[in-house]
Amino acid sequence: MRQFCGELRERTGLTGLVPTMGALHEGHLSLVRRARAECGIVTASIFVNPLQFGPNEDFAKYPRTFEDDCSQLAAEGVDLLFAPSPAEMYPQGAVTTISVEGIGDRLDGASRPGHFTGVATVVAKLFNVVKPGRAYFGQKDAAQLAVLRQMVRDLNIDVEVVGCPIVRDADGLALSSRNRYLSTGERVRALALPRALRRIENMIAGGTTESETLLREGTAELKDLRADYVAVVDARTLLPVARATPGTLVAVAAWVGETRLIDNFLVN
Repeated sequence: MRQFCGELRERTGLTGLVPTMGALHEGHLSLVRRARAECGIVTASIFVNPLQFGPNEDFAKYPRTFEDDCSQLAAEGVDLLFAPSPAEMYPQGAVTTISVEGIGDRLDGASRPGHFTGVATVVAKLFNVVKPGRAYFGQKDAAQLAVLRQMVRDLNIDVEVVGCPIVRDADGLALSSRNRYLSTGERVRALALPRALRRIENMIAGGTTESETLLREGTAELKDLRADYVAVVDARTLLPVARATPGTLVAVAAWVGETRLIDNFLVN
């Protein structure tokens, strides 16, 4: 992969990378199209990263649809696909990881200890292999975006981390590979997440910006789910803010049955 990327980079210039764990949907493909529009070469990776799953999480059952994923990426004009094995990414004796302290322990990092260490480590390795000029990630994983941007700043990695808009189904639910876990009834209940965000967004548009009030109303909308968090935070640091202002991140996470879902929006 390093050799191919190097040869293509010499001929075509800017390389775009779309890292994924497979089980692709329209959200992933929107990242590929953005990269295709902006870069001479588009690479994608498919790797279900064991390092970012906790001991009681869904690593074993995470959906793996490799052949279908390959067909979708080929149809979108991806030039190179990197699909290593765990043994290739983490050879025997490998002990080095990357922890983005502080920010990596907030929001999803607080709920999933060690998760962002796994994310930062694998993404840094992908950056080292592909050496992209730009790397594309979905805004749905807003905390991940913040962690990776901090990592790139701290380690002087020569890549631009590009956040791309959330893609939603017609009913408003943010696309996620984990949506396929939901039963029909759970799918209906999951709509409480985008509903909570719309409620907060409408309140902000109406002039209510105090975080305490917004959090109370958003939490009430999730009363039929097992809420993980409702947060009004600085989008860069993920620290709570007293008032929602332009650029503030409003994020929610909740369990729908056995499935944990996340969603968010940026105040505009």
